[in-house]
Amino acid sequence: MSRPCDPGHSPHPSLDDSLEGEIRAFLTDEDQLHTYDDLTKVNPVTPTTVLKCLQARYRVKVFYTHAGCTLVALNPFQPIPDLYSLDVMKEYHCASQPQEFKPHIFIVAEEAYRNVQGQLEPVNQSLVVSGESGAGKTWTSRCLMKYYATVAASSSVLKSQDTVERIERRVLDSNPIMEAFGNACTLRNNNSSRFGKYIQLQLDRCQLLVGASVQTYLLEKTRVACQPANERNFHIFYQMMKGATDEQRKEWKMSHDQRFVWLPKAEKTIEEDCFHDTVEAMVHLGINAEKQRQIFKILAGILQLGNVNFSSSTDESQPCNLQEQAAELLCVPAEELQLCLRVRTLKAGKQSVLKPCSQAECSMRRDCLAKVIYAQLFEWLVTFINNSICADKSTWCNFIGVLDVYGFECFQINNLEQLCINYANEKLQQHFVAHYLRAQQEEYVSEGLQWSFVKYQDNQSCLDLIEGSPVSVFSLLNEESRLNRASDAKTFKVRLEKELCDNVNISWDKFSKVPHFTVAHYAGKVNYQIQGMVEKNKDPVPPELISLLQKSENALLHQIFTDREAENMTSKGLSKVTVVSKFKNSLESLMKILHTTTPHYTRCIKPNPDCKPLTFKKEEVIMHFFPLILIMALFLLDFEVEKLVRVVLQHQGLDPSRCLDGEKHNSWVHCGRTKVFLTQSMVRHLFTSVFIKCKIQTVCRLNLQNEWLLDVCMCVTLPAVVRSWLVRRQVQRWNRAAAVIQNTWRKWRALLKSLAEAELDDAKDLVKEDVPVLNPVVRERGSVQLSTIQEPVTVRGWPMGLALASAPSITMSLTATGFQKMMSVMASLNLPSRSGEYKVETNQYTQGVASIRAQPKGSVKLHYQRSPLLYADRQPDLKSDVTGFNEILLEKTL
Repeated sequence: MSRPCDPGHSPHPSLDDSLEGEIRAFLTDEDQLHTYDDLTKVNPVTPTTVLKCLQARYRVKVFYTHAGCTLVALNPFQPIPDLYSLDVMKEYHCASQPQEFKPHIFIVAEEAYRNVQGQLEPVNQSLVVSGESGAGKTWTSRCLMKYYATVAASSSVLKSQDTVERIERRVLDSNPIMEAFGNACTLRNNNSSRFGKYIQLQLDRCQLLVGASVQTYLLEKTRVACQPANERNFHIFYQMMKGATDEQRKEWKMSHDQRFVWLPKAEKTIEEDCFHDTVEAMVHLGINAEKQRQIFKILAGILQLGNVNFSSSTDESQPCNLQEQAAELLCVPAEELQLCLRVRTLKAGKQSVLKPCSQAECSMRRDCLAKVIYAQLFEWLVTFINNSICADKSTWCNFIGVLDVYGFECFQINNLEQLCINYANEKLQQHFVAHYLRAQQEEYVSEGLQWSFVKYQDNQSCLDLIEGSPVSVFSLLNEESRLNRASDAKTFKVRLEKELCDNVNISWDKFSKVPHFTVAHYAGKVNYQIQGMVEKNKDPVPPELISLLQKSENALLHQIFTDREAENMTSKGLSKVTVVSKFKNSLESLMKILHTTTPHYTRCIKPNPDCKPLTFKKEEVIMHFFPLILIMALFLLDFEVEKLVRVVLQHQGLDPSRCLDGEKHNSWVHCGRTKVFLTQSMVRHLFTSVFIKCKIQTVCRLNLQNEWLLDVCMCVTLPAVVRSWLVRRQVQRWNRAAAVIQNTWRKWRALLKSLAEAELDDAKDLVKEDVPVLNPVVRERGSVQLSTIQEPVTVRGWPMGLALASAPSITMSLTATGFQKMMSVMASLNLPSRSGEYKVETNQYTQGVASIRAQPKGSVKLHYQRSPLLYADRQPDLKSDVTGFNEILLEKTL
């Protein structure tokens, strides 16, 4: 299952092995292989059939294919603009069932977005984009971010576009900056990410994009001062060289004909060498012209450091030669910079001793200075981007994370960087396998199977080798790094052999003169060179260099290293934290986030090593796709296959009762409720015998002839009878429920009608009576004139309203005096105004409100202040003496 470093050698079975003929028999029509949207539907699932399906789809320019719960993306190595247009985004976003569309990265994005909308637990989502260098991970991450910035963007238009950019624009503009400072051109990829990043897209309660945050992992800062053969430095340096104006070149002390040691392959031009895009993105993110000027001067100073030469001398007390351009660009005194690079400070108790450095030591201190400046500048940029695009915690509630992490790496020389990168891939592979098997196990449970029979390649032993406790490669490396002595590669190798000899995932070449160890990863074996590993893990930075940079007149450089020193002061022992410890802690934090989210996996595949358009190399694909094929190879067949398998097993002299027993862990066939699951051993028996194929065909014919009528009854008649019985039973329940509702409604309406008739006044009962004289004060405040009463009646408002009537057909006229009384009546009754007179009709029958039982004598209080009563009692209690509104609304005041 493992892959060696030599790409010409592969431990996997040959693609043209003896099973080729048998596999072809199962492929009825190879011309239709490109129509398989899901690789799990290919029958059988083998490396050959899967590769043929992918190759057929790649040939017709179909680059996305499902593989169960994973999306496989083949890199076309050419622009396909129509595949990612705005119309395509809208098509997938607006579709009722996006899964019915052709496989696309937008399906994965939309599924995660709809999970957030549906608040499915866990609500937060993670999109993990994996694959080797050059497979298209960075491009895929761009597409995902662009999709969410489009479909999850707010429709509102910000008023001040000059000072505040829309958040989705800022999120997208963070990409060019991160790629310029963190990506480089390598042998395998023109835009290879030399760091890992996890971007959280923050969504509010309406699922609108309101912010984002970026978390980075293990920047390959050694590339600043040491570039592998035929590879380049980070993009930003070449962008400055090719895009700077004459004025900028003068400021950066960078002439047109100047060559820099740390800029190899400068004559090569790639698409990412666009200085204007980086500067424009900086402007949109709020990095002003002065900050840009400071950043580029720092970068130019780093380039000038690479051109510093140190003379070899037998007398180490002699000073080294140094150019002054670097000191001027870094805004530090040239004499102090020379002193820090050629002389190191040793502490003996409370005293400090100065010791001249050798030529090699001077070069190492120069490289260390360049790396620490670039690394701290990169961290400052990440912090600035987060401050620019991150939303306040109170404004967002869920997130969708996009993980773009470096792929598995195996070079001719591998050191600490490759060990950390491959360790991260081991952790992600374990998470992926657990997620994939969890989806399979849910199907097994639904089929009523015991899923403990599933065996897969577990990489826990490899993880224990690298990070385990108490003894592992990392723990031994940290112990060696904390010793106050110079490291020795051979001594460290001997200790690794002694402490880790029991682990099968590590080995050593006894005849190699270069100290190294070999780790068997899930994706292949990698040889790690021990020389220099301990020093890289220490990552020492001479304190005199930090003190020098804190004195810089470059405001940004001064700020960066002043803040760094403040963090070291507040965190005890931070300076002793090793590289692997820091990376392990950050990776564990990432894994905790992934475990609390719903993961969505996209596996990017590099179809050829030369990055040529539409070129498919089977050996290259199988090398990086084989672990996924192994996990996919779980076969699902129809229930009828059980009978055929019994015939096969009997012919092979095996016990069908043993092999078909789903309770035993070593069984070959497991029968669920609707499916039969075959293990690899059973599948091999089915594939490797022509007689078995003939026997299967014979049994199929007999089965079709003898049991055709029974199948019709069981598959057609019986389900139809069951469905009709279920429908009849449901209709009967509906009829009974409707009858109960109708009877209850009739009784309620009759009761309501009887109560209304008992409370309504008859017109014949209205007889004029002597009305007492009203108080002058009351008359002055306001009164209401009823149509059947000559003298006015005092009224005060009630917010629930009041029907003033003596009979349903009688109308009334209200006359108000006084501005306050008029406004209160208007507010409470909500009547149209007409010269201070109001005319309304009774509403007993239209609104269901009871009327006044008796003719009011004196005054009627209509409360227009806040009432403690929330609702009217439209169905009074029969046992109570008080019904309707009468007792509530009538209050005699005179």
